[in-house]
Amino acid sequence: MLSTIIILGPTASGKSALAVDIASKINAEIINMDSMQVYKDLPILSAAPTLQEQKDIKHHLFLHIDAAHAYSTGQYIQEAKAKIDEINVRGKQAVLVGGTGLYAHALTKGMVETPPVPSEIRASTRKLVETDRFGQYNRLKKVDKEAAARIEGNDIVRIARALEVYDATGRTLSDWHKEEQPPILKEGTWQGFGLMPPREAVYAKIEARFNAMVTNGGLDEIRALYARNLPDDLPAMKALGVPNLIEFFEHKISRDGAIARAITQTRQYAKRQYTWLNNRAGDWDKFEVAKDILKLF
Repeated sequence: MLSTIIILGPTASGKSALAVDIASKINAEIINMDSMQVYKDLPILSAAPTLQEQKDIKHHLFLHIDAAHAYSTGQYIQEAKAKIDEINVRGKQAVLVGGTGLYAHALTKGMVETPPVPSEIRASTRKLVETDRFGQYNRLKKVDKEAAARIEGNDIVRIARALEVYDATGRTLSDWHKEEQPPILKEGTWQGFGLMPPREAVYAKIEARFNAMVTNGGLDEIRALYARNLPDDLPAMKALGVPNLIEFFEHKISRDGAIARAITQTRQYAKRQYTWLNNRAGDWDKFEVAKDILKLF
Protein backbone atom coordinates (compact mmCIF):
# COMPACT_ATOMS: atom_id res chain seq x y z
CA MET A 1 0.00 0.00 0.00
CA LEU A 2 1.21 3.50 -0.79
CA SER A 3 1.94 5.63 2.27
CA THR A 4 -1.10 7.50 3.56
CA ILE A 5 -0.57 11.02 4.91
CA ILE A 6 -2.61 12.12 7.95
CA ILE A 7 -2.80 15.77 9.01
CA LEU A 8 -4.43 16.52 12.34
CA GLY A 9 -4.67 19.81 14.19
CA PRO A 10 -6.97 22.16 16.08
CA THR A 11 -9.74 23.98 14.31
CA ALA A 12 -8.63 27.10 12.39
CA SER A 13 -4.99 25.96 12.31
CA GLY A 14 -4.69 25.95 8.51
CA LYS A 15 -4.90 22.17 7.98
CA SER A 16 -7.05 22.30 4.86
CA ALA A 17 -4.72 24.65 2.98
CA LEU A 18 -1.73 22.53 3.99
CA ALA A 19 -3.44 19.37 2.72
CA VAL A 20 -4.04 21.00 -0.66
CA ASP A 21 -0.41 22.14 -0.87
CA ILE A 22 0.87 18.65 -0.04
CA ALA A 23 -1.56 16.95 -2.41
CA SER A 24 -0.48 19.31 -5.19
CA LYS A 25 3.18 18.47 -4.65
CA ILE A 26 2.76 14.68 -4.60
CA ASN A 27 -0.25 14.34 -6.95
CA ALA A 28 -2.46 12.99 -4.15
CA GLU A 29 -6.16 13.15 -3.35
CA ILE A 30 -7.73 14.46 -0.13
CA ILE A 31 -10.07 12.60 2.24
CA ASN A 32 -12.04 14.38 4.95
CA MET A 33 -11.25 13.49 8.58
CA ASP A 34 -13.63 15.94 10.27
CA SER A 35 -16.87 14.64 11.80
CA MET A 36 -18.87 17.81 11.01
CA GLN A 37 -17.60 18.40 7.48
CA VAL A 38 -19.42 15.25 6.39
CA TYR A 39 -22.79 17.02 6.76
CA LYS A 40 -24.14 18.64 3.60
CA ASP A 41 -26.22 21.04 5.73
CA LEU A 42 -23.12 22.66 7.31
CA PRO A 43 -20.75 23.79 4.54
CA ILE A 44 -20.17 27.21 6.10
CA LEU A 45 -20.25 26.55 9.83
CA SER A 46 -18.06 23.45 9.53
CA ALA A 47 -15.56 25.40 7.37
CA ALA A 48 -15.67 22.69 4.71
CA PRO A 49 -13.62 23.33 1.53
CA THR A 50 -15.56 25.31 -1.05
CA LEU A 51 -16.00 24.09 -4.62
CA GLN A 52 -13.43 26.68 -5.65
CA GLU A 53 -10.94 25.27 -3.13
CA GLN A 54 -11.60 21.75 -4.42
CA LYS A 55 -11.26 22.55 -8.11
CA ASP A 56 -7.65 21.41 -8.60
CA ILE A 57 -7.46 18.49 -6.16
CA LYS A 58 -10.00 15.68 -5.86
CA HIS A 59 -11.71 15.71 -2.44
CA HIS A 60 -13.64 12.84 -0.83
CA LEU A 61 -16.18 12.39 2.01
CA PHE A 62 -17.05 16.07 2.32
CA LEU A 63 -20.68 17.25 2.65
CA HIS A 64 -22.19 13.90 1.64
CA ILE A 65 -24.36 13.07 4.68
CA ASP A 66 -27.77 14.53 5.54
CA ALA A 67 -28.05 16.16 8.97
CA ALA A 68 -30.93 13.82 9.84
CA HIS A 69 -28.46 10.93 9.91
CA ALA A 70 -26.32 10.16 12.96
CA TYR A 71 -23.10 9.36 11.11
CA SER A 72 -20.85 7.07 13.16
CA THR A 73 -17.13 6.44 13.45
CA GLY A 74 -17.72 2.92 12.16
CA GLN A 75 -19.35 4.27 9.01
CA TYR A 76 -16.52 6.75 8.56
CA ILE A 77 -13.86 4.04 8.84
CA GLN A 78 -15.59 1.90 6.22
CA GLU A 79 -15.90 4.81 3.81
CA ALA A 80 -12.37 6.07 4.44
CA LYS A 81 -10.89 2.61 3.82
CA ALA A 82 -12.81 2.29 0.55
CA LYS A 83 -11.57 5.69 -0.62
CA ILE A 84 -7.95 5.00 0.40
CA ASP A 85 -8.03 1.70 -1.51
CA GLU A 86 -9.64 3.36 -4.52
CA ILE A 87 -7.02 6.13 -4.57
CA ASN A 88 -4.16 3.67 -4.17
CA VAL A 89 -5.46 1.56 -7.06
CA ARG A 90 -5.07 4.65 -9.23
CA GLY A 91 -1.42 4.83 -8.16
CA LYS A 92 -1.92 7.88 -5.95
CA GLN A 93 -1.51 8.65 -2.26
CA ALA A 94 -4.33 9.69 0.05
CA VAL A 95 -4.03 12.74 2.30
CA LEU A 96 -6.47 12.63 5.21
CA VAL A 97 -7.09 15.94 6.94
CA GLY A 98 -9.29 17.09 9.79
CA GLY A 99 -9.58 17.77 13.48
CA THR A 100 -11.43 14.68 14.72
CA GLY A 101 -8.96 12.79 16.86
CA LEU A 102 -11.36 9.86 17.26
CA TYR A 103 -11.26 9.27 13.51
CA ALA A 104 -7.46 9.43 13.48
CA HIS A 105 -7.27 7.00 16.39
CA ALA A 106 -9.68 4.56 14.76
CA LEU A 107 -7.72 4.66 11.51
CA THR A 108 -4.32 4.05 13.08
CA LYS A 109 -4.96 2.29 16.40
CA GLY A 110 -8.30 0.57 15.91
CA MET A 111 -11.78 1.33 17.14
CA VAL A 112 -14.33 0.11 19.62
CA GLU A 113 -17.65 -1.25 18.41
CA THR A 114 -20.12 -0.15 21.07
CA PRO A 115 -23.83 -0.86 20.65
CA PRO A 116 -26.13 2.01 19.69
CA VAL A 117 -27.46 3.97 22.64
CA PRO A 118 -31.25 4.54 22.61
CA SER A 119 -32.02 8.20 21.98
CA GLU A 120 -34.03 8.56 25.18
CA ILE A 121 -31.10 7.34 27.31
CA ARG A 122 -28.67 9.56 25.42
CA ALA A 123 -30.90 12.60 25.88
CA SER A 124 -31.55 12.02 29.60
CA THR A 125 -27.90 11.26 30.39
CA ARG A 126 -26.62 14.30 28.54
CA LYS A 127 -29.18 16.53 30.23
CA LEU A 128 -27.98 15.28 33.62
CA VAL A 129 -24.35 15.99 32.70
CA GLU A 130 -25.18 19.46 31.41
CA THR A 131 -27.07 20.40 34.58
CA ASP A 132 -24.80 18.65 37.11
CA ARG A 133 -21.43 18.14 35.46
CA PHE A 134 -19.42 17.57 38.63
CA GLY A 135 -22.02 15.30 40.22
CA GLN A 136 -22.14 13.14 37.09
CA TYR A 137 -18.34 13.14 36.85
CA ASN A 138 -18.26 11.79 40.41
CA ARG A 139 -20.77 9.12 39.36
CA LEU A 140 -18.46 8.19 36.50
CA LYS A 141 -15.58 7.82 38.98
CA LYS A 142 -17.66 5.23 40.83
CA VAL A 143 -18.90 3.21 37.85
CA ASP A 144 -15.87 3.50 35.53
CA LYS A 145 -12.68 4.62 37.27
CA GLU A 146 -10.55 3.98 34.18
CA ALA A 147 -12.66 6.24 31.97
CA ALA A 148 -12.80 8.95 34.63
CA ALA A 149 -9.00 8.92 34.84
CA ARG A 150 -8.79 9.60 31.08
CA ILE A 151 -11.48 12.29 30.97
CA GLU A 152 -11.16 15.83 32.30
CA GLY A 153 -13.82 16.91 34.78
CA ASN A 154 -15.06 19.71 32.49
CA ASP A 155 -15.35 17.59 29.32
CA ILE A 156 -19.12 17.17 29.31
CA VAL A 157 -19.18 15.42 25.92
CA ARG A 158 -16.90 12.56 26.96
CA ILE A 159 -18.40 12.31 30.45
CA ALA A 160 -21.85 11.94 28.90
CA ARG A 161 -20.61 9.41 26.36
CA ALA A 162 -19.06 7.19 29.03
CA LEU A 163 -22.16 7.36 31.22
CA GLU A 164 -24.67 6.80 28.42
CA VAL A 165 -22.85 3.64 27.32
CA TYR A 166 -22.94 2.36 30.89
CA ASP A 167 -26.58 3.35 31.36
CA ALA A 168 -27.60 1.68 28.09
CA THR A 169 -25.57 -1.52 28.30
CA GLY A 170 -24.68 -2.11 31.93
CA ARG A 171 -21.03 -2.35 30.82
CA THR A 172 -18.43 0.37 31.24
CA LEU A 173 -16.87 2.14 28.28
CA SER A 174 -13.50 0.88 29.51
CA ASP A 175 -14.81 -2.66 29.30
CA TRP A 176 -15.95 -2.09 25.72
CA HIS A 177 -12.53 -0.63 24.88
CA LYS A 178 -10.97 -3.99 25.63
CA GLU A 179 -12.68 -5.30 22.49
CA GLU A 180 -10.97 -2.77 20.24
CA GLN A 181 -10.90 -3.71 16.56
CA PRO A 182 -7.58 -3.65 14.64
CA PRO A 183 -6.70 -0.50 12.64
CA ILE A 184 -7.25 -0.31 8.89
CA LEU A 185 -3.92 1.50 8.47
CA LYS A 186 -1.15 -0.83 9.56
CA GLU A 187 2.03 0.46 11.16
CA GLY A 188 4.46 1.61 8.49
CA THR A 189 1.75 2.42 5.93
CA TRP A 190 1.01 5.95 7.14
CA GLN A 191 2.70 9.17 8.27
CA GLY A 192 1.05 11.42 10.86
CA PHE A 193 1.64 15.15 11.19
CA GLY A 194 0.26 17.49 13.83
CA LEU A 195 -0.14 21.13 12.82
CA MET A 196 -0.06 23.08 16.09
CA PRO A 197 0.35 26.85 15.68
CA PRO A 198 0.66 29.03 18.81
CA ARG A 199 -2.63 28.92 20.67
CA GLU A 200 -3.29 32.64 20.80
CA ALA A 201 -2.98 32.85 17.02
CA VAL A 202 -5.51 30.03 16.62
CA TYR A 203 -7.89 31.60 19.15
CA ALA A 204 -7.76 34.93 17.29
CA LYS A 205 -8.46 33.16 14.00
CA ILE A 206 -11.40 31.30 15.54
CA GLU A 207 -13.01 34.61 16.54
CA ALA A 208 -12.44 36.26 13.16
CA ARG A 209 -13.57 33.19 11.24
CA PHE A 210 -16.77 32.65 13.20
CA ASN A 211 -17.80 36.28 12.79
CA ALA A 212 -17.12 35.96 9.04
CA MET A 213 -19.14 32.73 8.88
CA VAL A 214 -22.19 34.40 10.45
CA THR A 215 -21.89 37.40 8.14
CA ASN A 216 -21.37 35.34 4.99
CA GLY A 217 -24.31 32.96 5.12
CA GLY A 218 -23.80 30.95 8.30
CA LEU A 219 -26.87 32.42 9.96
CA ASP A 220 -29.09 31.46 7.02
CA GLU A 221 -27.49 28.00 6.98
CA ILE A 222 -28.45 27.35 10.60
CA ARG A 223 -31.89 28.90 10.14
CA ALA A 224 -32.57 26.39 7.36
CA LEU A 225 -31.33 23.55 9.56
CA TYR A 226 -33.48 24.79 12.46
CA ALA A 227 -36.53 24.88 10.21
CA ARG A 228 -36.23 21.12 9.66
CA ASN A 229 -37.12 20.55 13.33
CA LEU A 230 -34.60 17.73 13.72
CA PRO A 231 -33.94 16.07 17.12
CA ASP A 232 -31.39 18.12 19.04
CA ASP A 233 -29.35 15.03 19.97
CA LEU A 234 -28.23 14.46 16.38
CA PRO A 235 -24.50 15.16 15.81
CA ALA A 236 -25.15 17.91 13.26
CA MET A 237 -27.44 19.71 15.70
CA LYS A 238 -24.60 19.79 18.26
CA ALA A 239 -21.97 21.18 15.88
CA LEU A 240 -20.07 24.16 17.24
CA GLY A 241 -22.24 27.25 16.95
CA VAL A 242 -25.45 25.47 16.02
CA PRO A 243 -27.08 25.27 19.51
CA ASN A 244 -26.07 28.87 20.23
CA LEU A 245 -27.59 30.28 17.06
CA ILE A 246 -30.73 28.21 17.58
CA GLU A 247 -31.07 29.84 21.01
CA PHE A 248 -30.91 33.17 19.19
CA PHE A 249 -33.69 32.11 16.81
CA GLU A 250 -35.78 31.10 19.82
CA HIS A 251 -35.20 34.53 21.43
CA LYS A 252 -33.38 33.01 24.40
CA ILE A 253 -30.22 35.00 23.79
CA SER A 254 -29.10 38.00 21.76
CA ARG A 255 -27.31 37.60 18.44
CA ASP A 256 -24.08 38.96 19.91
CA GLY A 257 -24.47 36.73 22.95
CA ALA A 258 -24.93 33.64 20.78
CA ILE A 259 -21.85 34.49 18.76
CA ALA A 260 -19.77 35.13 21.89
CA ARG A 261 -20.78 31.77 23.39
CA ALA A 262 -20.04 29.95 20.15
CA ILE A 263 -16.57 31.51 19.95
CA THR A 264 -15.84 30.61 23.57
CA GLN A 265 -16.95 27.00 23.05
CA THR A 266 -14.91 26.74 19.86
CA ARG A 267 -11.82 27.95 21.71
CA GLN A 268 -12.48 25.34 24.40
CA TYR A 269 -12.77 22.69 21.70
CA ALA A 270 -9.47 23.79 20.17
CA LYS A 271 -7.85 23.50 23.60
CA ARG A 272 -9.07 19.91 23.86
CA GLN A 273 -7.67 19.20 20.38
CA TYR A 274 -4.24 20.46 21.45
CA THR A 275 -4.44 18.22 24.53
CA TRP A 276 -5.44 15.22 22.42
CA LEU A 277 -2.54 15.74 20.05
CA ASN A 278 -0.08 16.02 22.91
CA ASN A 279 -1.43 13.02 24.83
CA ARG A 280 -2.76 10.64 22.19
CA ALA A 281 -0.47 11.35 19.24
CA GLY A 282 2.80 11.53 21.10
CA ASP A 283 4.75 9.78 18.34
CA TRP A 284 3.52 12.07 15.55
CA ASP A 285 5.75 14.76 14.05
CA LYS A 286 4.39 18.13 15.21
CA PHE A 287 5.05 21.56 13.78
CA GLU A 288 3.91 25.11 14.52
CA VAL A 289 4.25 26.27 10.92
CA ALA A 290 2.61 24.58 7.93
CA LYS A 291 5.49 25.32 5.57
CA ASP A 292 7.83 23.28 7.77
CA ILE A 293 5.67 20.23 7.09
CA LEU A 294 5.41 21.07 3.40
CA LYS A 295 9.22 21.09 3.12
CA LEU A 296 9.23 17.35 3.86
CA PHE A 297 7.47 16.53 0.59
